[in-house]
Amino acid sequence: MRIRLSSALLFFVSVFAFCTEISCRKEKKILTSGGELRFSDDTLKFDTVFTAAGSFTTGILIYNSQNQEIVLSAVRMQNANSYFSLNVDGFKGNNVTDIRIAPRDSVYVFATVNIDPNDKRTPFVVTDSLVATLNGRNFYVPFTAYGQNARYIVDSVIRTNAIWDNTLPYVIINSMGIATGASLTLNPGCRVYMHQNSGVVVFGKLISNGTAKDSVIFQGDRLDRRYFGYEGYPGEWGGIYFHSTSSGSKLRYTRLENCGNGALGNPAAIWTTIDSNTASAEPQVRLENCIIKNSIGTGIYAQKSKITATNCLIHSTGGYALAIIQGGHDTFVNCTFANYGGTGLSHSQQGTVAILNFYRPDQNTIYYGDLYAAMRNCIVYGSLDSEIVCSAAPGAAAALEMDHCLLKMGSVRESFINFTNCIFNQDPLFVNTNDKIKDFRLKNGSPAIGKGNTAVAPLIDLTGKSRGGTIDIGCYQTE
Repeated sequence: MRIRLSSALLFFVSVFAFCTEISCRKEKKILTSGGELRFSDDTLKFDTVFTAAGSFTTGILIYNSQNQEIVLSAVRMQNANSYFSLNVDGFKGNNVTDIRIAPRDSVYVFATVNIDPNDKRTPFVVTDSLVATLNGRNFYVPFTAYGQNARYIVDSVIRTNAIWDNTLPYVIINSMGIATGASLTLNPGCRVYMHQNSGVVVFGKLISNGTAKDSVIFQGDRLDRRYFGYEGYPGEWGGIYFHSTSSGSKLRYTRLENCGNGALGNPAAIWTTIDSNTASAEPQVRLENCIIKNSIGTGIYAQKSKITATNCLIHSTGGYALAIIQGGHDTFVNCTFANYGGTGLSHSQQGTVAILNFYRPDQNTIYYGDLYAAMRNCIVYGSLDSEIVCSAAPGAAAALEMDHCLLKMGSVRESFINFTNCIFNQDPLFVNTNDKIKDFRLKNGSPAIGKGNTAVAPLIDLTGKSRGGTIDIGCYQTE
């Protein structure tokens, strides 16, 4: 009996071991099609600002949520020449292959970013993506890190008075606000680089103190566009929005470039909305010797607001260079509005300037506002047959003064416009309106030379040069 029992027991143990081995083999069967991957983070951020050459390392987990073993055919960086380097489960390299992950298990990926923050060729925001490939399907995790040595403003609101200098550039990520009652002052030479889909929202006051020799510049942070041949590409960031509570802002010798993508709602480089301080003569924003170019939307969008501009150049926009909507109190002196299209911009239907005393968001809704606007010594010109749209609805007052302006417009001259010594449909003879090389100074023989109103003209032009005794129309004064 003992022998038989031992034999039976031995047989049972052998069968159990055999079945367990088969079961284990089934559990360890590799998943060869489909499957999902999970990661410990949806974006890997290297949250450090470099002040000297160096590196920073952080990590991320790749989870296998299946009941079967999986094999990642590759874990790599998307860009071959990446600022990031990988260590995947102990294997170094930016293209590690055949990484096995047991059922319900994970592997650790360490990522290191190597940046010289003093190298001006480095983007301000360095991006790439981790790519993990499972059964022919790619799974991505974005990587972001700060590049050049700069001051990074992330999801910030300025609540007390602040001054920005020119010692280091400022990089705005995810937009920035200036609270009601607060002011931000930008010193001469300040450089503000805007990350994609970022903008500035002004509830308080923005003072930009550029000079003729040291202007303040707002532009996109994609400095590597130059490498790809798309320098000056429009729509890289949003714009500057002046809320109805904002009053007394001033931009002097300030340039806004490559913006207007609608990140703040309205695609415009500068957007001013309904002035809530109507009793004050102070404008919401005053522009002096400013340049706005390569906005993929409107250059200046003034909705029932109060804005003044002198010696400004607004050109190469996807929408209107200037749109005065739903009325307002706006004055423009010795400004040039020009549109001939450009890289990423089409100027085929919409004109350069629109001035209306109403706003129609849809076919069934219309809002009115009293319009009192003036354009003096201004040029409005472009490649279309007519570059000006003016219209007034009977629901509000409308008065527009066009004084000593050079205008490209059709034969219909609305009754609410008062024209004084204007020049119609004569080419201003700009130096160059080429797609890439634009120069809106006046050639010799331009009909705009010496035809401005001396009584209203500023003493200097856009560049800070004295205008002298005779006044040219537009933002530039000839020799």
